[in-house]
Amino acid sequence: MAELVEHGGTSKLQTEAQFLKGVGPKWSSVMAKLGLRTVEDVLFHFPRRYEDRRHLPPLSQLQPGQFVTARGELKKVETRPLRGGKVIIRAVVSDGTGEVTLVWFNQPWIKRKLEAYREEILAYGMVRVNNYALEIHSPEIELIEDEEDQADFAKIVPVYGLTEGLPQKVMRRAAESALTFYLSMIQDPLPVAFLKAHGLRPLPWSLSQIHQPTDEVKAQEARKRLVFEEFFYMQLETQMRRKEAKQELGISFDLRQAKAPGSNLFGEQLAPVTGSLWDEVHKMLPFELTGAQKRVIQEIWDDMQRPIPMNRLVQGDVGSGKTAVAACAMLAAVRCGYQTALMAPTEILADQHYINLHRLFDPLGIQVVLLTGKLPAQRRRKATTQAANGEAQIVVGTHALVEEAVKFHRLGLAVIDEQHRFGVLQRASLRNKGEIIPDVLVMTATPIPRTLTMTMHGDLDVSIIDELPPGRKPIKTHWRRPNERSRVYEGVRKLVEEGRQAYFVCPMISESDKMQTQAAEDLYYRLGTETYPDLKIGLLHGQMKPAEKEEVMLQFRSGELNILVSTVVIEVGVDVPNATTMVIEDANRFGLAQLHQLRGRVGRGGHQSYCILIAEATSEETSERLRIMTETNDGFRIAEADLRLRGPGEIAGTKQSGNLDFRLADLIRDSVLLEQARSAAIDLLERDPSLIKTEHQAILNKVKQSRSEVALITVS
Repeated sequence: MAELVEHGGTSKLQTEAQFLKGVGPKWSSVMAKLGLRTVEDVLFHFPRRYEDRRHLPPLSQLQPGQFVTARGELKKVETRPLRGGKVIIRAVVSDGTGEVTLVWFNQPWIKRKLEAYREEILAYGMVRVNNYALEIHSPEIELIEDEEDQADFAKIVPVYGLTEGLPQKVMRRAAESALTFYLSMIQDPLPVAFLKAHGLRPLPWSLSQIHQPTDEVKAQEARKRLVFEEFFYMQLETQMRRKEAKQELGISFDLRQAKAPGSNLFGEQLAPVTGSLWDEVHKMLPFELTGAQKRVIQEIWDDMQRPIPMNRLVQGDVGSGKTAVAACAMLAAVRCGYQTALMAPTEILADQHYINLHRLFDPLGIQVVLLTGKLPAQRRRKATTQAANGEAQIVVGTHALVEEAVKFHRLGLAVIDEQHRFGVLQRASLRNKGEIIPDVLVMTATPIPRTLTMTMHGDLDVSIIDELPPGRKPIKTHWRRPNERSRVYEGVRKLVEEGRQAYFVCPMISESDKMQTQAAEDLYYRLGTETYPDLKIGLLHGQMKPAEKEEVMLQFRSGELNILVSTVVIEVGVDVPNATTMVIEDANRFGLAQLHQLRGRVGRGGHQSYCILIAEATSEETSERLRIMTETNDGFRIAEADLRLRGPGEIAGTKQSGNLDFRLADLIRDSVLLEQARSAAIDLLERDPSLIKTEHQAILNKVKQSRSEVALITVS
């Protein structure tokens, strides 16, 4: 064993996993698919759950709906062919008191494996009833071959996330070997006093108990320590980034002009802002701002006047007026002699922002240009030239804005929409386009759960637009099945006859052989020729040219069109107060956040508005999504539900953000620990801002390691 310990160079924890007992070259190549290449990787590959095999129920006592570990003798294995060349495998297991049938669909290799042993078998899964017989479908199985298997059995057993071809038995023995021979080499980066202050167990103890828990309580204590640590390092990095940003030299926009001392923009005790700028806001916006919008604009303008770069996040519910607030920030930058860039994650969003901003700023004589990858070469060259010579005061685009060839004459403000969909380096590249670090305003159209805000945007100041324009009535949302479509269409006709307008939204532009879903082009044709031949109907989708899309939107906005059939291109940017009905076809194909965004296109006037979701209940999760939409218009409640149903990676873009790829932590389950870790990080940095004390060196190294990993993830 001395050879084993010495192998691997300076850090024995970097010993190759193949040298662990029971692994070898054969299994190490399979484990590498999970990223488990070293002893350290194995130690920090945590179980996803546990099986308590200390008390096994006799098979005669199994109950439907239970997740159980069944143990017994393999009595019979049979295969029955299905259509399409597939097979169903059934294996009967008995323990003398009763029996249960294990069932696998189209896994012929299972039969060969079972017939090779004919020994006692362990099977874990949910018990079901089929024709009065008990069954477990697609169970996890282990074959008891020797005394070592028997000893491994009667305890709390870890169950790991695996890859194809890697048995639980191999993973467990690898973890056990790592603990036996390498645990003593683990150095805890958190000082003893820190652990005591926060009620945390030491790292070696926690690793031992997470892999081989003595009981449920100790497993939870181990998990608490490891989850806290994951959150803690991330919060330290976030808070340090925040502090660094506050020390940078930025632009001090001169907004303080011709205002008497003590007077202010909104009649509140805030920093004075030029009256002429406020007058221009009135000219630019065809509506009165809400109190929340005014408050957030003031927060932004106050930031812009400071000599450090602004890093502010604006979030607000659908229809709260986020784009109008951003436009006021752009106006301030332009009137102070600087350019503004707005970066959106998709061509469609960029097009929408360009159309809206062009409409707002053109009457003020402010030049807005569009710069995206799909522009014709000649138009793109012109836009690039206008950005470089300063003729373009506002440049709207996609990630094309951060390309090396794109230069700005005098960039002062960078606005980033849906910033979680951009990598860290992409956002930094846009910041670096200015001679002096520009102010940065990031926006999200969907309210973000607090746990995600702390992880994704903890280095930003946050403004929340928590007020909708006055007079708006809550949107009534209904879920209807496809066989009720004719009733829905009749209801739409009645509303149109009363003078209102309607949207019909489809998940796709044209028909697809691969996806049985409603297509916008097909629906446009059917509505126009069969359902509403007497009404004026328009079609809008992302493959249309910007000028074509703008023309259709203008026709709909002016009332020339009764109905607009569209894809999700209308998710943002279309504001038609007279449109009171939205019918979303195949609503089950949309996520909660997207459904909420789409619904926000109606309910913008004084009339009662409706959103009709047409969908089959294809799964329990689908049903829950649609039920939530009918129960609430609260964007924050919907965001929390979306986080619970889809997970943070889907919402935030794990690979792009680089900071949500947790080994163990769960933003929903562990929200209290996240708050505690954040407080601990802030407290530590107040006492040791640069982490230069000797007892904090290991913590600093962990933060540096985390930063380098984020950069690598972003680049890849």
